[in-house]
Amino acid sequence: MTQRYYIESDGRIYLVNRDGCLDLPTREEISFRFDSIARLATPDDVMYCAPILDAHPADWMSKDAVPTDPRVTPLVRAAVHATMPRVVSEGVYVKDGLVLLLKGSRGLTKDRWTLPGGFVRFGEGPVEGLQREIREELGASATIGELLAVRSKLGQHTQLHWTQFFYRVDIVGEIRPDPDEIAEARFFEPTDAAQLLSDLLMREVIESLIPEAG
Repeated sequence: MTQRYYIESDGRIYLVNRDGCLDLPTREEISFRFDSIARLATPDDVMYCAPILDAHPADWMSKDAVPTDPRVTPLVRAAVHATMPRVVSEGVYVKDGLVLLLKGSRGLTKDRWTLPGGFVRFGEGPVEGLQREIREELGASATIGELLAVRSKLGQHTQLHWTQFFYRVDIVGEIRPDPDEIAEARFFEPTDAAQLLSDLLMREVIESLIPEAG
């Protein structure tokens, strides 16, 4: 399979005209220097790259124009989609020195322990998104407190770019997990909670609170 290169600068993408279609270039079709960053979660082998240029590439296509331009190939569309950061907001609820963890019943967290929270949807901020997720997952309201951390990573399995907001929360009312989303909700000693979390960034945040929580 021929490797292709997704090269973006200031929201503009370097594409080549191949048989009337705008496509991602091969190595031989790139005449400037660039830094390879990471592979993208695309059907074909695509490397995300940052170009080394002397000036802004005003003649490159804006990535915002890709969805509506009939000339671009499906691979270009898939690559643009793969580069979009996934923003999630997570809640850290500590009660009587114990940390609340949830085990998902579907999706990325199925059968895995995680923190309350999830995707920030279109038009929301991280605080509003976290309040909504807690209502949906646990049937309870939440007061959002201190911003504990903002972390980013490239997913080891998903190959997606994740940005995670971590807030201290206080859950108001009885916790009633929605079985469509949450298989189990349970409190753990902070050390045990950190070890149960498969997400390394979540684990780091909980570990940073262990002296306080314990």
